[in-house]
Amino acid sequence: PDQPTPAHVIERLAETAKDPANHAYPSYTGMNAFRETVAAWYNRRYKVALSPTKQVCTLIGSKEGLAHFPLAFINPGDVALVPEPAYPVYHIATMFAGGHSHFMPLLEKNGFLPDLEAIPRDVAEKAKVIYINYPNNPTGAVCGPEFYEKVIAFARRFNWIVVSDAAYSELAYNGFTPPSILEIPGGLDVGIEFHSLSKTYNMTGWRIGWAAGRAEIVEGLGKVKSNIDSGCFQAVQLAGMAALEGNQAVVENLKKMYIGRRDVLVDGLRRAGFDVQPPKATFYIWVRVPNGFTSAEYSARLMTEAGIVATPGNGFGPSGEGYIRFALTRNEDRLKEAVARIQTLGK
Repeated sequence: PDQPTPAHVIERLAETAKDPANHAYPSYTGMNAFRETVAAWYNRRYKVALSPTKQVCTLIGSKEGLAHFPLAFINPGDVALVPEPAYPVYHIATMFAGGHSHFMPLLEKNGFLPDLEAIPRDVAEKAKVIYINYPNNPTGAVCGPEFYEKVIAFARRFNWIVVSDAAYSELAYNGFTPPSILEIPGGLDVGIEFHSLSKTYNMTGWRIGWAAGRAEIVEGLGKVKSNIDSGCFQAVQLAGMAALEGNQAVVENLKKMYIGRRDVLVDGLRRAGFDVQPPKATFYIWVRVPNGFTSAEYSARLMTEAGIVATPGNGFGPSGEGYIRFALTRNEDRLKEAVARIQTLGK
């Protein structure tokens, strides 16, 4: 994100960083006050009741938690069900723990949702964990409650832990409200959900997030963290509380900004001959490359001939071949300039 962190969050950090009480080692799993704020947020947002001390764990950004999670639950040789294309940390962290990834292709014809029925029976029976990520990076796809209901049913049948990466849940547009797997009946029995303040409040460098879900699963992650890190700086947690408890107009304004940027880029790409749909959430545009190009070839062409950086889709997994990802992290004028340059290239 290219926007600054909200002023009231910065002011809270500046105030609390001066307090010597916050200069000591923090709790491994987070301040009770921060976890209580997260539990209250879940109650407001999803009508989900959580125990702050047993079902919430503070993270040094959600990526940290996602990376450490397999160390608690994946033994060497175990299987994790990993979507692709996807955020690379799911697969990388599984490998670090000695596990193996069984990849679930996310295909356009399926709305970029994994086909759970296509998982071989022997793999499903061996798998320990399934990763899901909606709203999705890199495709921008979203899911409804019925998808989570299906995931929960499979998890119960095969005794999977469901790891839901919900980092983009608050960046949704035009009336769409992404569900949480924890609000779906049975979700708290099988799942853990990872959230981040990075995208919602432009706090990427602050490294603050949380995991919430079934107590035993959260506890396992907390045990790993207690042996690896020393917790999140308390002043940052207090600033995170200011973000979650403060005026949410900053989030609404951010969403309006991304809608404007999205529409500029989508409309321009359509005029340039691309078949692209506006995403309902995230700040990504997932676009098929022109015929005759691979993802890497077209990304290279954009860079060398138009001075535009776009991410080749195959960098997120083999099923991303044939796509590129644009990010809406530049202002509308720059996006208009990018569109004009793309139009001069032709297809």
